Amino acid sequence: MFKNICNLLVFGVVLVSCKDVSINTTETLDKVPDFTKAQDYYYSNMVLAVNYMDSLMMVKVDDPLAKQYFKAVRTAFKKAEPYASYLKPEVGHRVNGPALPVLTEDTQKVLAPIGLQKIEESIYSGIDDEKTYERELELTKGLMVVLRNYIPKRTLTSQRFFISIHQQLMRIVSLGITGFDTPVSQLGLEETKISLNSLFNVYSMSLAHIVKERSPELNEDFEKTVFLAINFIGDNPNFETFDRYVFIRDYFNPITRNWLAIRKASSSWEPVDNFPFNFDAPTFFESNSFNPNYFISNTNKNPTQQQIDLGKQLFFDKNLSKNKDMACVTCHNPNKGWADNVVLNKDNEGKDLDRNTPTLINATFQQSQFWDGRSPDLIAQVSAVFTNEKEFASSVHQFSNEIMINDSYRHLFKEAYGDISIKNIDMVKAISSYIATLNGFDSKFDKNIRAEVNSYTEEEKLGFNLFTGKALCATCHFIPLTNGTVPPFFAEHEKEIIGVPANANNKQLDEDVGFYAISKIDLQKGMFKTPTVRNVGVTAPYMHNGVYNTLEEVVNFYNLGGGIGLGFDLPHQTLPFDHLELTSIEENALVAFMNTLTDVPKITNY
Repeated sequence: MFKNICNLLVFGVVLVSCKDVSINTTETLDKVPDFTKAQDYYYSNMVLAVNYMDSLMMVKVDDPLAKQYFKAVRTAFKKAEPYASYLKPEVGHRVNGPALPVLTEDTQKVLAPIGLQKIEESIYSGIDDEKTYERELELTKGLMVVLRNYIPKRTLTSQRFFISIHQQLMRIVSLGITGFDTPVSQLGLEETKISLNSLFNVYSMSLAHIVKERSPELNEDFEKTVFLAINFIGDNPNFETFDRYVFIRDYFNPITRNWLAIRKASSSWEPVDNFPFNFDAPTFFESNSFNPNYFISNTNKNPTQQQIDLGKQLFFDKNLSKNKDMACVTCHNPNKGWADNVVLNKDNEGKDLDRNTPTLINATFQQSQFWDGRSPDLIAQVSAVFTNEKEFASSVHQFSNEIMINDSYRHLFKEAYGDISIKNIDMVKAISSYIATLNGFDSKFDKNIRAEVNSYTEEEKLGFNLFTGKALCATCHFIPLTNGTVPPFFAEHEKEIIGVPANANNKQLDEDVGFYAISKIDLQKGMFKTPTVRNVGVTAPYMHNGVYNTLEEVVNFYNLGGGIGLGFDLPHQTLPFDHLELTSIEENALVAFMNTLTDVPKITNY
């Protein structure tokens, strides 16, 4: 019935905003959502997923039934995933994470890849060893059993419900429609339909009766937007040609706007501040969609404006370095995209530093800092600059007394900390607090995807659709942050081996071993952190060694297949392709899209 209704709707219905829907929360406030049926729904589908795994284990990998059972496993799992993975994030991610080896943090042991993506690879691309495949099935089923058994043990509450749904909506936009979840079978679009239909089902089981009574028009509009989105996918099922730009702007964003209104109409949960999301943001593409406080070190949460102001002055002060000739701004210039626009900046002796300077814009939304990811947060990153003999070469005990001669600092410290601080770590905290404010999510792309303006060109739309589709960029540079912080939990940061050359003629592999210098594990030789793509239009040159001067060169490097495509011996390259086979028109469109991601925080008087 709903499909017929939705097919008759005019386009304007999709853009109905929350403010147009009246909500009466003064009546029936005694109604409390009952999530029992929703919890049973999640549990029964997790049971079904495990049962289908049993069926999959009964057939050979090349049996036609293998693909059927695999699809059935994934379908049931996607229905159970919101709550199952919310309760056990590490297990859920292992079940549905990338088909890559895992390095354990405690023992530094390399674990062979398992999970649904690895099974997908085996079924669709073939196997080398049947025993290994059987082991993949056995271990993945074991993880799924853990999820199945845990669901009944934790009562589904309003908080758990709304957070888990928020996470699943993030999965749709960042992992589902981009192909990350199903890189070989490309079932992501079909599974997005399953996830949206599942959302409607659990809503109907728990909140619908309350919303219908308080705001019938909100309930009706939510139903319409969900089924319009499902129908849009059904009418456009091809992975390569699917218009993700239109889908997100005109179909998905209205769902998240309505979902925010539903949460408020139900009056059953007030958002918490210890998750990566701002639960009051109507879409994932607002300037405040993410919660910076979640990404900040536990020792520096909720900085005051006075501490930020102090950090700003310290950021531009060369007196913090031993030779008094280098400040943070030396390498991170506001007029150069908070980078420096040179291949390699100079150290305190005028020699080249080891790596290209990354931008600081949105740096706070990364779960590791520096190209090799050696620092877990901004405090560690700032501290490392101070103690680096090639940079500030100034321990935190050498610079504090000297700068306190400055009356302005004495005043700022009193404002920030109530007294003149003798704790030098306070200076590091202040600088990192300031850096955490250097964020930008109001680019041309953001304004267009939010439907605030309609200025996107056809080339830019094509570029975005390639970025999130055929070109597979968004399987590493996750939408909407476009960095490597992995959604929906944002607790870890991806590192990749892509085979960057030593120079632009692409004839020789760069000698920088990246994270291997820290881990000493061959699996990570040449591994570097996935950086943000936002503001790349103003932060050239590119890559950890600044080897490419233009985005065109960067896109061509990926189109050729990275280091392996250039002929380098890279047994552990992590790119999910050999060659992208992009046309010149498509390469140019990707560049056009990336140039719309520019939003540089402005600053004067420094």
